[in-house]
Amino acid sequence: MPDREPTHLSKEAHQRLQAERDDLVTRGRIEISQAIEAARALGDLSENGDYHAAKDAQGKMESRIRQLEAMLFDAIVVDATSSSSDVVIAGSIVCIRYDGDDDIERCLVGSIEERVEGTTVVSPASPLGKALLGKSQGEIVTYEAPGGILKVEIVTIGD
Repeated sequence: MPDREPTHLSKEAHQRLQAERDDLVTRGRIEISQAIEAARALGDLSENGDYHAAKDAQGKMESRIRQLEAMLFDAIVVDATSSSSDVVIAGSIVCIRYDGDDDIERCLVGSIEERVEGTTVVSPASPLGKALLGKSQGEIVTYEAPGGILKVEIVTIGD
């Protein structure tokens, strides 16, 4: 397995993902198994839409279980609220302004699994995420994007 960057999660997101995984492994597997058995009882499996739909749902659920297990296995639980808000860390919410733009963008440096409404998620492993980590409010950071070098000002750190 290639080296993976660990996933940075808040305590709440870690608990929510663990609960989702536990629910899928227990209740989810039982329900899918029952749906497959009920569809099998209908007869010919080659033309049984219910059977194929249940098997498809089973594959998607097992894929999500594997994804959750991999993410939780190497997750780093961060608490951005308990540490100094003077610098950007994984879990920080940062307001940034791109050079030459008046708009301020609110982003979370963390995992897409955090699901903070109205906030763009920036992976700590991405070029922008790496450029922001460890920097302070008011600093201007540069990073290489596919379209070239971009400059970003850190307007605020925290909510």
